[in-house]
Amino acid sequence: MKHVPSTPERRHAAVIYNPVKVDIDALREAVNTEAAAAGWAESVWFETSVDDIGQGVTAEALARGVDLIIVAGGDGTVRAVVEAVRGRDVPVGLLPSGTGNLLARNLKMTLNDMPESVRTAFAGEDRAIDLGMIRVERADGTRDEHAFVVMAGLGLDAKMITNTDEDLKKKAGWAAYVKALVASLRDPEELHLRFRLDDQPIKRATVHTLILGNCGSLPANILLMPEAVLDDGLFDVMMTRPGGALGWIRVWVKIAWTNGIVRRTKAGRAIAGEHKNDKDLRYETGSVLTARFSRPEQIELDGDEFGRALAFKAWMEPGSLRVRVPIVPS
Repeated sequence: MKHVPSTPERRHAAVIYNPVKVDIDALREAVNTEAAAAGWAESVWFETSVDDIGQGVTAEALARGVDLIIVAGGDGTVRAVVEAVRGRDVPVGLLPSGTGNLLARNLKMTLNDMPESVRTAFAGEDRAIDLGMIRVERADGTRDEHAFVVMAGLGLDAKMITNTDEDLKKKAGWAAYVKALVASLRDPEELHLRFRLDDQPIKRATVHTLILGNCGSLPANILLMPEAVLDDGLFDVMMTRPGGALGWIRVWVKIAWTNGIVRRTKAGRAIAGEHKNDKDLRYETGSVLTARFSRPEQIELDGDEFGRALAFKAWMEPGSLRVRVPIVPS
């Protein structure tokens, strides 16, 4: 159904919020204040739940012809809302809440100032970014399709998400992943896969981790994918297979030091030079990736578990998502 926008004097927004992640009273006050200041009509509100993490309520909001979807929640809520907005000409405003806030972080948006984030949602400008899509084949032959805006991961990455203690995550935030990472490193299993990137020949690989990234910056100053860009029409593919303890150290130095610190400045990038793939860590870029595994493997999308995949096809939809960002002075 094609979106029919409201008339200018009747523009209104829908707020999709995760009640576990937000202070609803403070949020309502900020939204009402900024909507009135921008000359918008009263916003409509939708609460997510365990049974509907965002897709259903977002579809309901779009059916009302809203001009803006504002999402207040963590990475999982953002992913679900964006999945429902896909194909609709409606911008999304981000009100970062939760642990990672990875899309907002990569857009260099304010993370801890709710009033400012709400102001940006109503008075900012639209930025078109790419949207990742993935069609997952399960062990029983069924297929399901999902969107992702940050990353899709298998192997060590997905196991880390599975091993994360949710109670510790609420108390300690991103630090909870450290404990999960240590537990995941004890798992000796590797991924055995056949894959094809764009129109290249089919290849075989054995890796600990396979990640497709639309953007590459994580908390704690970690730049997982230094060349990933949100609006280049491509995803970055990262594969790791460190050889023993020294291999893991080499990977960590490249990600945490070379990528996370050195490459963040122009001078640092000149010193570091172009990344060269090796047996421990390799990067590739593309717009379509198909892969099949020797056994069903755990998969995560934007930090949430998505069961096990026997195979998948992932692709980018360039510039298909509009996100409201702060106006940069010229």
